[in-house]
Amino acid sequence: MTLVQLEYIVAVDTYRSFGIAAEKCFVTQPTMSMQVQKLEETLGVKLFDRSKQPVLPTEIGSEVIEQARIILKESHKLNELISNQRNIITGELRIGIIPTMAPYLMPKVISAFMEKYPDVQLQIWEYMTDQIVQELKNGLLDCGILSTPLEDKSLCETPLFYESFVAYLSKSSPLISKKNISAKDINIEDLWLLNEGHCMRNQILNICNRKKTDEQKPLEYNTDSVETLKRMVELNKGITLLPELSISDFSVKQLDRVRYFKTPEPSREISIVTHRNFLKRRLILILEKEIIEAIPKRMRSKKKKEIMEIKPD
Repeated sequence: MTLVQLEYIVAVDTYRSFGIAAEKCFVTQPTMSMQVQKLEETLGVKLFDRSKQPVLPTEIGSEVIEQARIILKESHKLNELISNQRNIITGELRIGIIPTMAPYLMPKVISAFMEKYPDVQLQIWEYMTDQIVQELKNGLLDCGILSTPLEDKSLCETPLFYESFVAYLSKSSPLISKKNISAKDINIEDLWLLNEGHCMRNQILNICNRKKTDEQKPLEYNTDSVETLKRMVELNKGITLLPELSISDFSVKQLDRVRYFKTPEPSREISIVTHRNFLKRRLILILEKEIIEAIPKRMRSKKKKEIMEIKPD
């Protein structure tokens, strides 16, 4: 039994395909198949049911693969220990981040991070929460930047800050005359929302404490973009709720349309999320520090003030 063989069975389990797993491991499919077969012969069990597509692990195969993931993580810690001992900050950090956070946070973080730590390779993907969680569990990401809590015992959450939601109004909105608003002021049918599947959509509906109706409307616009929501409000009627970081570069004219909520402000918790047996602790701590430095000072406290914390559904 070798570490390479363990890496191969983990790859096949992750991608549920010998061909894709071989490609990701930079070997030929026959080579990977032969090594997996050798491991099966050594253990005396079948690890995969090859008759099914996608390829699925057998019952005992699932248990072996779970243990293989643990062994591989422990083996990778050796290199991490050596780097820490030598005070070398290098390596690769794979980050997943939700799309409603990425464009307003990562450009600043990347710029500072790469200037200070040029020997670290950052790989960043914008994914929905469910995909980030799955890739953390499969070992394809080192950490995620997500709205929490997720209530998943296999993951470790480190809260970074609380981000308030603000209302963005059209010129014709009846709320434009108010200095501050409350959730009960919002007509749900005037709201522009993100597509189903975005945790921010559910959070906004939770703020308003109601569900979107199925009533047929003259226009139904489906978008994955916060920027599109802004433009729809500016050029049409209605209202949308935005995460506070998204208004950091607003013009004076745009800020005139922003309304904060009365206390307690609806807010979301933003955390760095890792697998419980995660690696690259030092790099992740550095990332955490750069994120805190990149956000406005009023958001830097990890403590809950007078806010209404909105959990992602």
